[in-house]
Amino acid sequence: MKNTAVTFKQAKEKKEKLTMLTAYDYSTAKIIDEAGINGILVGDSLGMVCLGYEDTLSVTMEDMIHHTRAVARGTKNTLVVGDMPFMSYQTSVYDAVVNAGRLIKEGRAQAVKLEGGIEVCDKIEAIVKASIPVMAHIGLTPQSVNAFGGFKVQGKDEEAAKNLIEAALAVEKAGAFAVVLECVPAKLAAIITEKLSIPTIGIGAGVECDGQILVYQDMLGMYSDFTPKFVKKYETLGEKMNVAFKKYIEEVKDGVFPAEEHSFKINDLSLIHISEPTRP
Repeated sequence: MKNTAVTFKQAKEKKEKLTMLTAYDYSTAKIIDEAGINGILVGDSLGMVCLGYEDTLSVTMEDMIHHTRAVARGTKNTLVVGDMPFMSYQTSVYDAVVNAGRLIKEGRAQAVKLEGGIEVCDKIEAIVKASIPVMAHIGLTPQSVNAFGGFKVQGKDEEAAKNLIEAALAVEKAGAFAVVLECVPAKLAAIITEKLSIPTIGIGAGVECDGQILVYQDMLGMYSDFTPKFVKKYETLGEKMNVAFKKYIEEVKDGVFPAEEHSFKINDLSLIHISEPTRP
């Protein structure tokens, strides 16, 4: 079944859990799509996991379009959501609509995601009016890392919790078809999920959300230096990759690879004629 913004809303009505992962390239997207995932987010997290930045702030529209286009080519049934990078929508409603349109037209995404609550509702409304589905994102919004003073759990006191509930209701009213809740206390996320008619997609927000999303490199255990608290490692792929790479290096140096089965043959008689010295 083809996943769309409409089927995401229908899943909530049917109380069916939604699954999402990030992807940034054709090959990974193809594998995830074949596994039967509901949605792929081409996140601006690519700045950290693919480009080596310390945060997501340096990611450009060109970066997002390039990676989103690659992911879109690798999917058949998965909803592809393109992240709107920092300063691609904050400057004006006009910029927000234009850049959202670029992600759809040039990046071949089927929806866009942007961070923020009440302060971005005018952008959400305008993008939706342009017939572009919008996934909202509240709680820990990484593009606001400098304003937050770091990557911290949001909504831990009464006032902050009320603000998050208001933000969730506001983005729903503005026309978002779903909302990501990042690093929000589980009980608060459950309350928000109950109050909304659109699905909540949790990342570090507890089991009561309508769906879950993880960065695929995190859940595959590709990095050993840092693992967020909310990540469950379903594999230790980083360790296995390291072993395979070292084995390859060893076999090349020892002359074990390539073996005969990895090499191409030529007729021995032809080889004799080729190797004979050319007569003057």
